[in-house]
Amino acid sequence: MTEMDQAKVAQFERNRMQLMNTSSQKQQMQIQSMTMKQALDELATTKEKKVYKAVGNILILDDTTKVKKDLQEKKESIDLRLKTVEKQEESLINKLNKLKSELEGKPVSEAKEVKENKK
Repeated sequence: MTEMDQAKVAQFERNRMQLMNTSSQKQQMQIQSMTMKQALDELATTKEKKVYKAVGNILILDDTTKVKKDLQEKKESIDLRLKTVEKQEESLINKLNKLKSELEGKPVSEAKEVKENKK
């Protein structure tokens, strides 16, 4: 194996580890987003004027509309970060596919054709 191939293998492994971390982050953000959506759904149906919200290790009684607004802002922020992470994940997958095809000795365009034919 040439030095260039060894460098590609090392790069492939780094990208693979980064992809695993990115996928884990994505999964955590998806769970946070779903949890916030469920909380917002509950707040939308409640007739209570005050609800408890968690602040650190304590619960504080607060105005329902204020809590709902805060949750909506947090959910929008999480969803925006989730989109960024999804783009990073897609970019890493493309890099890995390119490196894989280079290591296997196939031209990148040929590897794309194989991927498209599998669909």
